[in-house]
Amino acid sequence: MTELEEHAEALTIAGNDSDGSAGMPADLHTFYALGVYGLGLLTSAVAGNSKGIFAQELMPVDFINRQFQVLNDDYVIKASKTGMLGSKDVIHAVAENLKKFKMPNIVIDPVIITKHGATLLEDEAYQTFLDELVPLATIITPNFYEAQKLSEIELNTDDDIRQAAQILQNMGAKNVLIKGKHTGDEAEVRDYLLLEDSSEIWLSKPYFETNRINGTGDTLSAAITAELAKGNDIKRAVEIAKDFTYYAISHPIKVGSLYGPINHGAAQKDYEEKGQQNN
Repeated sequence: MTELEEHAEALTIAGNDSDGSAGMPADLHTFYALGVYGLGLLTSAVAGNSKGIFAQELMPVDFINRQFQVLNDDYVIKASKTGMLGSKDVIHAVAENLKKFKMPNIVIDPVIITKHGATLLEDEAYQTFLDELVPLATIITPNFYEAQKLSEIELNTDDDIRQAAQILQNMGAKNVLIKGKHTGDEAEVRDYLLLEDSSEIWLSKPYFETNRINGTGDTLSAAITAELAKGNDIKRAVEIAKDFTYYAISHPIKVGSLYGPINHGAAQKDYEEKGQQNN
């Protein structure tokens, strides 16, 4: 009998976007592209296409709890990420299960405000997110607008961003990655990483003009999750994730009529080629 190949297992706790561009599909595309076996714990289902989101259904809490139980009964989950959770009850259930099963390497993608500034989470659910989920984060990955809301300060300078990251650490998140604006006002998109040991890194990539950006944040946080599952440290995981996501953005594909997905296939090829060169 052929010996089975070892494969790291990672979990996405997220909603399913019916068009495949964001949420759980984007996470699973990313896990596969980075050589990790992806598990999917469904929190919601979205009816949407490249033009927008038109309906959403949340999963019952009992069903979410059951998914946690059966997955942890069978798999060795090395890293997990959260995406769209949607309600106070769902957030509470997710936090309780992450603690119950002592799940390691938790990546929190807040999904509370879009990259364009639209709010996605009601106030009561937002407070539960702050109180119960943020303190569990191995790393939290807010976009620019989410970082402003979470820290309650305007981010006008680099020092403001540093302060916001420190505030998130004070809330309990061990490591913080604040993603830069994607507006095209500047030539670069700069992300700021504050590590648990208080060291910091700025990661920059050229701004790439495209409307094919659905799933960008999901992909970045999923790539971090995949690399943590494989045993990389936070710094290396974030660096790989930044490169992977940029390559997916900068090689757009025509899928859908408006705000299409990024290109995980191109990013996978680039990642594999770099891996071969480093061997």
